[in-house]
Amino acid sequence: MGFRKKNKSPPVLSHEFVIQNHADMVSCVAMVILLGLMFEVTAKFAIMFITVQYNVTQTSEEKPEPVNFYQYGPKDIATVFFYLLIAIILHALIQEYVLDKINRRLHLSKTKHSKFNESGQLAAFYLFSFIWGCSILTAEEFVTNPTFLWEGYPHTHMTFQVKFFYICQIAYWFHALPELYFQKVRKEDIPRQLYYICLYVFHITGAYVLKFTLWALLFVIARLLTLTLSVLTFGFGLSRTDNQGFSLAEGNFNVLTVRMTCLSAICLTQAWMMWKFINFQLKKWREQSQIQASKKKAVSPKSKPTKKDSSRGGSVNGVMKPEDKTSPRARKTKAS
Repeated sequence: MGFRKKNKSPPVLSHEFVIQNHADMVSCVAMVILLGLMFEVTAKFAIMFITVQYNVTQTSEEKPEPVNFYQYGPKDIATVFFYLLIAIILHALIQEYVLDKINRRLHLSKTKHSKFNESGQLAAFYLFSFIWGCSILTAEEFVTNPTFLWEGYPHTHMTFQVKFFYICQIAYWFHALPELYFQKVRKEDIPRQLYYICLYVFHITGAYVLKFTLWALLFVIARLLTLTLSVLTFGFGLSRTDNQGFSLAEGNFNVLTVRMTCLSAICLTQAWMMWKFINFQLKKWREQSQIQASKKKAVSPKSKPTKKDSSRGGSVNGVMKPEDKTSPRARKTKAS
């Protein structure tokens, strides 16, 4: 595959070898799964990794043609694993052919280099998710009719786009965990990155298992809109539906405890993210203020004596300065 140019050949299966060649190794694993589709014996196992599982065909009076929907189940773990491999490969491609080339031109320090790589990867993912999420919101008519978020709950059946969106989101955030090792993230940066990775995994997986489509579809939109729709959905919409109760068999989690837990998790997460954002901005503002103050001190000219003071021969208010060593000559005493 050759994602990276290697100057040295570290020992096989050493840490440095795995880090340098992780994209090639992951590509081989993904290729083996794809090759499994070519043989009848392994095809039924390989297809479990590649395609979306739990297909359900339904017909209705409004739409006599059969429509395919999807449910979730344990086989989704295999699908998430395969697209986790794809996420690692795409991560390496973006790093090698985009971010590394920009870094060579910018000549950033190690700290800024690491933050630039992190921000660049997240920016690419957020842009992709935003476009895909907006297309789903439009196609599923959530934009024109937000009541679809709670009407007909439990949402046991999902369209292909919605389920595949969930799978890719979960796979991406799980892939971010091994990337902490592959990208040699500094120890002091690992806790900060683990915070938001675990939060994303927790919320998206929770929304997927509990059959709530709200968070995964709207996480790319403003925090305020997320809070507003969360309160509207969990606080008012689901509480007024006819299908109340808790049933694992039916996939119904519409009880007060679950609703309030989900709402509290979303509100606390949004508040935590806003708190971190405000603290970051305040810290940045203080640093900028200190830099500006130090620059003003460095630029300000040193105090110089005025012409009035210099005309008095270094005296101030008619009194000689103590640092002046010049003194009038002492008169010669007459010989007695």
